[in-house]
Amino acid sequence: MSTTKIKTAQLWGKNKDDLKKQLVDLKTELAQLRTQKVAGGANSKLTKIHDLRKSIARVLTVINATQRAQLRIFYKNKKYLPLDLRPKKTRAMRRRLTKHEEGLVSEKQKKRQMHFPMRKYAVKVRS
Repeated sequence: MSTTKIKTAQLWGKNKDDLKKQLVDLKTELAQLRTQKVAGGANSKLTKIHDLRKSIARVLTVINATQRAQLRIFYKNKKYLPLDLRPKKTRAMRRRLTKHEEGLVSEKQKKRQMHFPMRKYAVKVRS
């Protein structure tokens, strides 16, 4: 059983199976400590429970981060991206026209620009 805190740097190198196994071990140890606490264990158990909870959170964070990284690689050149992988931004920014849509000019507007171009005026400078 592990009594020391788990460092996140150690977890990044592990594969998914090792992380899952470690997670199960940590959860079983946490369950044992909680039963000992109810049975009337020492106060040192409380700090161990805290450390175990944080270690479980670290393992889950690494699992989720690697999973999201794999999904980003999978959806790299696909047409659509899952909503949770898209940039959050703001609602207005997400609904804004794209650069391509902004540059489009309608047929009517093209004719109007062709037949009535912007007038050019020469201004005489007095010296």
